[in-house]
Amino acid sequence: MSYNFFCLRELSASGACTMAYWLMKSEPDEFSISDLQRLGKARWDGVRNYQARNFLRAMAAGDEFFFYHSSCPEPGIAGIGKIARVAYPDPTALDPDSHYQDAKATEEKNPWSAIDVEFVDIFKKVLGLGYLKQQSQLEQLPLVQKGSRLSVMPVTAEQWAAILALR
Repeated sequence: MSYNFFCLRELSASGACTMAYWLMKSEPDEFSISDLQRLGKARWDGVRNYQARNFLRAMAAGDEFFFYHSSCPEPGIAGIGKIARVAYPDPTALDPDSHYQDAKATEEKNPWSAIDVEFVDIFKKVLGLGYLKQQSQLEQLPLVQKGSRLSVMPVTAEQWAAILALR
């Protein structure tokens, strides 16, 4: 398998970039897969880590992601979403009423990005973090590695298929 570092995507046999897969974390009391299901489409904002922000910027419309519930009694993968709109300046960075406001951000220089996502599927049962850690085919998934706390991360096509097979 070959990857293009600049687009973070697998390359097809012809060398063209293919769809990429991601995992994105959200605290379900703030925004859950059920909320996305109810809304159909929503803005994913408030990411305040540069590496996670760079992953947002690497996403393309049509890419799919696992929706991961974090910081809750049962953390795990709760469903699937799709990227509906590529990265754009995160308006919450400029909003004085938002707890994601960045006092250094300006209209001209906003370092943070948001994307729009749409609902694809909700899992009947959350695939818990402990269960995911037990799967040998997922040992390279950043989510299950020690010290990995990013809220946005890439998932390989093989990892994507392995996780889908667990549901």
